[in-house]
Amino acid sequence: MSITIRTLQKRKQDGGKFSVLTAYDACFSRLISEAGVEAILVGDSLGNVIQGQTSTVPVTLQQMVYHTECVARGNQGSLIIADIPFMGAATLERTLEAATALMQAGANMVKLEGSAWLADAIEILNRNGIPVCAHLGLTPQAVNSLGGYRVQGKDDDGAAELLDAARILDQAGAALFVLECVPRALSAEITRQVAAPVIGIGAAPECDGQVLVMHDMLGISPGKPARFVRDFMADTGDMRAAFKAYDAAVKDGSFPADEHCF
Repeated sequence: MSITIRTLQKRKQDGGKFSVLTAYDACFSRLISEAGVEAILVGDSLGNVIQGQTSTVPVTLQQMVYHTECVARGNQGSLIIADIPFMGAATLERTLEAATALMQAGANMVKLEGSAWLADAIEILNRNGIPVCAHLGLTPQAVNSLGGYRVQGKDDDGAAELLDAARILDQAGAALFVLECVPRALSAEITRQVAAPVIGIGAAPECDGQVLVMHDMLGISPGKPARFVRDFMADTGDMRAAFKAYDAAVKDGSFPADEHCF
């Protein structure tokens, strides 16, 4: 059976975990969904791992639509989340246009990077039948404003701002959250306080789900891996087995471990 938002909401209510991986084409979408991974993120991380860019900023809406179409063709029942790319949410009009294009390409929901200011967009998208995943913490599209890829919410003011943003967006109707590079204690507290399921990456094992970039968990991304990455291909020696091992490790709570958290 296909995974839906309600599937993930019930998983949170029951205290269970779910796994998420990125994919950008039909072949890997099929393999990941067949491995039991509940959700596939068509991430603008394709700028880094597919295009060889130094950030996600150059990725266009047209490219996101193309890759979402590819993933949708190979998918075997996972929930598909598609990123609205850089400046795609600069105005409500642009947000609606981008979300419409991605949903028509095969996404089941869209992901927006930002903070509490996303509330209006989330309410309007919900009203039009488009569920939203709100991405808080380290938001890669804002890397130039943040001054690099840095952990967010480390001091009291930053932590309070992140917690407030999560509460506001939860009230606005966010269906999911992604917390990236957020200290363990803070991301665990956000997970407890919001009704929507929370997906961590460099966050807490207490989050309801976990996500990694597929190329990172297969150990094939260039450069030094981030602290929150585990190479499941090295553990298994086989790609299909790596996807299944990742899914199992998220669900049994062995990933992420202490060394993957901040």
